[in-house]
Amino acid sequence: MAAQKEIRLIIKRQAGPESSSYTEEFAIPYQPNMNVTAALMEIRKNPINAAGKKTEPVIWESVCLEEVCGSCSMLINGKPRQACAALIDNLSQPIHLAPLSTFPLVRDLMVDREQLFDALKKVHAWIEIDGIFDLGSGPRMPERTRKWAYELSKCMTCGCCAEACPNVNAKSNFMGPASISQVRLFNAHPTGEMSKEVRLSEIMKSGGITSCGNSQNCVEVCPKSIPLTTSIADLNRKTTIQSFKNMLGSF
Repeated sequence: MAAQKEIRLIIKRQAGPESSSYTEEFAIPYQPNMNVTAALMEIRKNPINAAGKKTEPVIWESVCLEEVCGSCSMLINGKPRQACAALIDNLSQPIHLAPLSTFPLVRDLMVDREQLFDALKKVHAWIEIDGIFDLGSGPRMPERTRKWAYELSKCMTCGCCAEACPNVNAKSNFMGPASISQVRLFNAHPTGEMSKEVRLSEIMKSGGITSCGNSQNCVEVCPKSIPLTTSIADLNRKTTIQSFKNMLGSF
């Protein structure tokens, strides 16, 4: 009988932020249509490495399992992507898994993406609604605007764009492409437009849009194919106009 096909994974592991990192190899039975999340779940059920030694289960983050929450972002064969959407059959083996390097490590493949959510707070990424009562239907958005705005709304704050961006690093305070793109989304909303100056002024500060080096790596790795560079180009124009308004308003 032919030998059973195996899936081999080499995982970068680290017990905590202050611990030393190391790699550990695992071999699990092959099953059709598996994704990386399923492979990690098999290791969790039976945490024995390829050398046959019992080890600690691998830690990673996962919630929705359908590429919506963005929490299972990691480096898979060197590329930032979602573990739930990475099919084993489409990956070269051994499969190398590592945590995103842009964000603080929690443990193993799990990182802290809090800086992404802090950036959304800075850019006022929500629509202001006064009171707690039903205000009825709001103003309609033109269909031509709705089409591209819907694409921007697919952002799941996964962090892949920040991982691929050379300007998001420990020496920079650049907020990253995702939050900048959300400024365009909320400024396009008929109600959100009333706060557009607040959002534009935030990305005009240090760490905002001028920190973008236009490498365009972000749009290459976005799991949702969001036109991030289009948003950045659009907001470059709008922030330039806003800066002239600010200057004229100061006289």
